Amino acid sequence: MQLKIPDFSLVVLIGASGAGKSTFAARHFLPTEVLSSDRCRGWVSDDESDQDATGDAFDVLRYIAAKRLAQRRLTVVDATNLRHEDRRAYIDLARQYHAIPVAIALDVPESECAARNEQRPDRQFGGHVVRNHVRLFRRSIRGLKREGFRHQHVLRPDDIAALDGIAREPLYNDRRGETGPFDIIGDVHGCLDELRALLAKLGYEAVAHEGRSILRHPGGRRALFVGDLVDRGPDSPGVLRLVMDMCAADAALCVPGNHEARLIRKLRGRDVKMTHGLAETMAQIEALPEAGRDAFVAEAVEFMDSLVSHFWLDGGRLVVAHAGMKEEMQGRGSGAVRAFALYGETTGETDEFGLPVRFNWASEYRGKATVVYGHVPTPEAEWINKTICIDTGCVFGGKLTALRYPELELVDIAAAQIYSAPVRPLVAPTASSGGQAEADRLLDMEDVTGKRVITTGLARHVRVDADNAAAALEIMTRFCVDPRWLIHLPPTMSPPATSALPDYLEHPAEVIGYFEQTGIAELVAQEKHMGSRAIAVVARDERAAANRFGVSDGRAGVVYTRTGRPFFSDAEREAQVVARLRAAAESAGLWDRLETDWLCLDCEIMPWSVKAGALIDEQYRPVAMASVAGLDLAGRAVAQAIGRGLDLATMAERIAARTANAHAYRKAYEAYNWPVDGIAGLRIAPFHLLASEAAVHHDKPHAWHLEMLGMLAAQDEALFRPTRSRTVDLADARSRADLVDWWTELTEAGGEGLVIKPASFTTRGKGGLVQPAIKCRGREYLRIIYGPDYTLPEHMERLRARSVAGKRRLALREFALGMESLTRFVAREPLRRVHECVFAVLALETEPVDPRL
Repeated sequence: MQLKIPDFSLVVLIGASGAGKSTFAARHFLPTEVLSSDRCRGWVSDDESDQDATGDAFDVLRYIAAKRLAQRRLTVVDATNLRHEDRRAYIDLARQYHAIPVAIALDVPESECAARNEQRPDRQFGGHVVRNHVRLFRRSIRGLKREGFRHQHVLRPDDIAALDGIAREPLYNDRRGETGPFDIIGDVHGCLDELRALLAKLGYEAVAHEGRSILRHPGGRRALFVGDLVDRGPDSPGVLRLVMDMCAADAALCVPGNHEARLIRKLRGRDVKMTHGLAETMAQIEALPEAGRDAFVAEAVEFMDSLVSHFWLDGGRLVVAHAGMKEEMQGRGSGAVRAFALYGETTGETDEFGLPVRFNWASEYRGKATVVYGHVPTPEAEWINKTICIDTGCVFGGKLTALRYPELELVDIAAAQIYSAPVRPLVAPTASSGGQAEADRLLDMEDVTGKRVITTGLARHVRVDADNAAAALEIMTRFCVDPRWLIHLPPTMSPPATSALPDYLEHPAEVIGYFEQTGIAELVAQEKHMGSRAIAVVARDERAAANRFGVSDGRAGVVYTRTGRPFFSDAEREAQVVARLRAAAESAGLWDRLETDWLCLDCEIMPWSVKAGALIDEQYRPVAMASVAGLDLAGRAVAQAIGRGLDLATMAERIAARTANAHAYRKAYEAYNWPVDGIAGLRIAPFHLLASEAAVHHDKPHAWHLEMLGMLAAQDEALFRPTRSRTVDLADARSRADLVDWWTELTEAGGEGLVIKPASFTTRGKGGLVQPAIKCRGREYLRIIYGPDYTLPEHMERLRARSVAGKRRLALREFALGMESLTRFVAREPLRRVHECVFAVLALETEPVDPRL
């Protein structure tokens, strides 16, 4: 004999003391699934027989049970559970988490229970206790179904001994093993012609099946109907016939809609108001040929009554329900789950048309599964937080829409006519106030705060600690640009390991060595511009900005720093830069070539003083001026002392060296500053075309990026500066030597240095993901970073102890997060999902890594 129970259930064992509940539980369930009241007494009092601890023990038991049920884990309660009020608590708990309550009652004679208790020292409480337990047990088993237990099993000793095991059956809605592909079809409402046309457009063909002609996809796809097949339209019986036949042939699946629920009640003779199209459906059924009408009605009632509230598909990645499904209800079973699937949730109010105001559950949805539903007609199917309503009002003169899964492509057929006038007009939401844009207007702190582990496509899991996240929140909420534009933050960049050459901290030889170790064969070296890192997000025009980013302030783009702050202090300068970027992209034909209305660019903006002017005025220039003045004074004093015969030659040499360093320091930072008036004198050097509509360009080589961005520079040479680059073949000694020569030439002429990268934007080597770029800065430029005298021997010796390991780990994590944020944005995931990665980059920037690296 084998017992069958739902695989997600709350199993309540019922039996007198000594009935063998714990032995039964240990035999048929995992130790982690069983919550024993005795064990809980031991946890709270160190004595499993301490009856004074019973209240606390059951508090612990119910708490753990709730946590398990929230995780959709089968849970077994091992206690006597002989009183109705005790069992009531578990029925309520099962309903709260939409689990199936199951009762397994062990009907063991009083004598056998008493004999077992006599063998246990902790059960010496007298025969009257077992007698009372057995009396309560007899009362209990008569009313288990009325109490709410969906499954009840009463087992006598012979049954217990003969039991081979307990089979766990998936809930009817659990179709996680079915991966599709599916064509999910919105509310049909009797529009048979449009349904046939849509299925034909999707590739379904007529085939014979058991004496009937059905529609089946030759590629093995299945149609999946979201309910509301009937009412209002011209041929509800025809739609039912078509769908029933497809489902019978396993060419389709179907979930019920609220209109099917009303039709079932009417066909069973219930008193149902003939409104909302039911009268038309009943008239169409009455018009069927009398010979087959009763059989059709019986088959239709059986079919509609068999439909499951919702389907949980593709490993839990897809949920289909008529009116939607909250995350905490997915793959679960209860009356509340079915009610939500059929009707959704309302606020209790009515609108100006007398219709119920529906609660917008999708705006708060945070689930991992994609939810596809219908029920509420809308002019266009629009994604909101991984949910999409595909009821596009065909019966009201709109269209019949299907979502192809897993492709997530929409296919539709326009309605031939208006079959029923809608009570509430179908009005499309505005770009800035409806759909996902509306849901993104308010971000939830819980989406970005606290300790988080973020899954990315490049680095699997990236951990962000709570303290770091708090610092990022401070920056985002007080200083950053409009968050709807903030789709990416660039990663930090690591320098090479410390050079083996005596006069250098950084040198291309160490960069070459790193990439050789990872197995990279070809590199790209790019001139490093001494400016400030900036991200430019630019739309083709204001309308495109409103449609894609949900903004309505007339902006067509923004420019921000690598920490999300506005790059320019005045909006007018930013607007001029954005306008020039748009115009250059238009002239270069990038919009059409990339089939996009927006671009995300990674740039360097020069001169350095545009962003770091205050830093120069308050730190670099005063340090240089004071150093030069002080050293000149000291030099004159030492020279006078030497003239008087004092042996201060060593001191004089040292002062001369420090004076030269101070002049070199001033020359180093001044080379990167020049006057700018508005945007006259400004230079922008874009080096990555990060993303555009439907594409994140990390799959393109760097040569492609420079080619695209070179087209921008060619259109506006006054503003844009191309990035010079060279290809390096690591197998060619001459190519490697040329790289070193170029770096030496650039840095000795006052340039900052090079950024050296694998030829491919994203590269995996022998040890996994390879650094996307390593900066190699010149000897004189590093004076700006480490101070005028860093080249003195004692300082160089100290600086050689620097470690870049932490910086490299940070760079890889931020790179993975940056690419993930763009991937999510391009996939039109909710802004909260994009910002999860953006916040994480900001959070990682607060980690204690030497900023001079």
